[in-house]
Amino acid sequence: MSTTAVGLRENRAPGFWQSTNGKKVVMAVTGAVMFAFIIGHLAGNLQVFEGPAKLNAYGNLLHSLGELLWPVRIILLLCIGLHITATVQLALRNKAARPVEYAAKKSINSTYASRTMYWSGPIILAFVIFHLLHLTAGYIHPGAAYIEGDVYHNVVSGFQVWWVSVWYIFAVSLLGLHLRHGFWSMFQSIGLNHPRHTPMLKKLALVLALLITLGYISIPLSVLAGFVK
Repeated sequence: MSTTAVGLRENRAPGFWQSTNGKKVVMAVTGAVMFAFIIGHLAGNLQVFEGPAKLNAYGNLLHSLGELLWPVRIILLLCIGLHITATVQLALRNKAARPVEYAAKKSINSTYASRTMYWSGPIILAFVIFHLLHLTAGYIHPGAAYIEGDVYHNVVSGFQVWWVSVWYIFAVSLLGLHLRHGFWSMFQSIGLNHPRHTPMLKKLALVLALLITLGYISIPLSVLAGFVK
């Protein structure tokens, strides 16, 4: 093979990860994995409305899996890391492509959710870390003692602290905005968008985001209102 041919092959489009489309695909795939986890996690959390025995049995089931949970955790951590890295790199790339800001920036054909994607992500990450330290590890549990294995007690006593519930509701609301934009843009990133289907996908994304948000915040609201004791 001639040197010219080799040079042409080396100078083709950048590698998958280095390309903008590649990063968008990574964001879409990792986002889909995390979306599936969010749905499963919500289904488990909503068992708090069925009483202590049901929720504690769910918690004990997860703990009984032992080492089987580690592959899931590693995959989730890997997805989170790739998702954040791709997001930050795309943001920096977009900023570099437009070094001078518009004198009057207009939000045309964009939603509030899409305009808050970059800063809502770090806030959600901070919430996830706090949430793990609060209800999973028990290192941060203001207002009451953390009881190992008593998931129901830890959830109720944790959310009885008003500022913890407010922080949770705020972060989950941002998650809803993030999901609303991320769900339908996922199809756009992998090239499955179409003028005929995009409006329907946007409506579906809004409904799913609302249901997920309401499902999660129903727990702290019910605790604060005294429905869950």
